[in-house]
Amino acid sequence: MRMKLLVTGGSGFIGSALIRYILANTDHQVVNLDKLTYAACPGSLDIADGNASYDFVHADICDRSAVEAVLQHHRPDAIMHLAAETHVDRSIDGPAPFIETNVVGTYQLLSVALDYFRSLPATGQERFVFHHVSTDEVFGALGEHGSFNEATPYSPRSPYSASKAASDHLVMAWHHTYGLPVVASNCSNNYGPYQFVEKLIPLMIVNALRGKALPVYGQGANVRDWIHVDDHASGLLTVLERGAKGESYLIGADAERRNIEVVNEICAHLDELLPDSDFRPHADLISYVEDRPGHDLRYSIDASKIRSELGWRPQVSFADGLRNTVAWYVENRNWWEPMLSERYSGQRLGLVNGGQA
Repeated sequence: MRMKLLVTGGSGFIGSALIRYILANTDHQVVNLDKLTYAACPGSLDIADGNASYDFVHADICDRSAVEAVLQHHRPDAIMHLAAETHVDRSIDGPAPFIETNVVGTYQLLSVALDYFRSLPATGQERFVFHHVSTDEVFGALGEHGSFNEATPYSPRSPYSASKAASDHLVMAWHHTYGLPVVASNCSNNYGPYQFVEKLIPLMIVNALRGKALPVYGQGANVRDWIHVDDHASGLLTVLERGAKGESYLIGADAERRNIEVVNEICAHLDELLPDSDFRPHADLISYVEDRPGHDLRYSIDASKIRSELGWRPQVSFADGLRNTVAWYVENRNWWEPMLSERYSGQRLGLVNGGQA
């Protein structure tokens, strides 16, 4: 059934991948509502230019009147809420934007969405769903064994994860208290093309390409469970279309790696792709630096619920996905080089005396 979807944060890394996936694989219409903060990359949606099924609105989810106007004008069948501040290190330096966007912004969006839902005719209410997109970081840290699942208690450890945990609880409260039809998803670490260069994988790639140090936190022993952003996009659409109202689903691809293993794999791919590079072997650029405060040791997702109940499966192996991601950054310097001069120069974040703004 064709739907009109309002995607908040659709110009970000995951949001843009989701929109590209929807436009390429469905006949749904998409309205992208985005504030265009520092991490937004509108160029990642060039494929949508001129597409009659795509529309863009420059707006902030914290601006209630702007969101109301978007809903009344576009009349979406569903909302997919991805707009968020997401970088843990930046939340340590300054938590205020994370509280404002992730908590207050989600509240404003829920409030407007509920009014909109109540105004719909019965058929529209039956179709409507609010899909909240979140992270596995809300569950805190794991030891050497075990995985997060939908019943794992929340235990956020950073200002970022605390703000996302708060938004998760607000969404479910609006469902149970006010009857807003919602589904929720929590995902593991994403990677792939078009990711803003401050995150681990793109930062290692672009630093290596420029012969700069590859800063690995602590001893690189922290473990993350990786998923290609295209697999996440397909999982998000699956949850929207098939998920049960009031349920949450964890999305993962069973790709746990220690950070140092990921960095070494990146270096090996660069050595292979660039045999004449002056910086080979690229692993010689690795530099161990002071760890992030409160750095969670390990994340791991048990995605059996979405697999068994909704029939979703990841399609991209970590080996193939990482190799293709490294190649993409090698071939698309014109996409990421301007960021380094305009928005992020590669400086270390997350060590200053944050907590104030």
